[in-house]
Amino acid sequence: METFLLKLKELSSAEDFLQYFGVPFEQDVVNVSRLHILKRFFQYIRQANLLSSGNELELYTAYREQLVKAYADFVKSTPAQEKVFKVFQDTAGRQHVSIDNLRASMTQRMAA
Repeated sequence: METFLLKLKELSSAEDFLQYFGVPFEQDVVNVSRLHILKRFFQYIRQANLLSSGNELELYTAYREQLVKAYADFVKSTPAQEKVFKVFQDTAGRQHVSIDNLRASMTQRMAA
């Protein structure tokens, strides 16, 4: 299991993970959702309690299944819809700035 964990520590990009686990992917999907895919992948690993279980082959297989699932989430959806990161959870994927806040901001900038 140490070999598997050491190899995981060497991986740094979404592409690295997808290639290591042999998951076919579209570069366009990864370009838009790379951080979201990785965060969701690690959320799935924690939810499935896979951090340290089984032998290397079982662990590799289980991790691969979670990565396939995480990647698929963003093939059929968008980061804003999936709400992986707090910024999307807090604003439902929309930013809202009132006209009053804009005016106040402009007034402050013009006074400075």
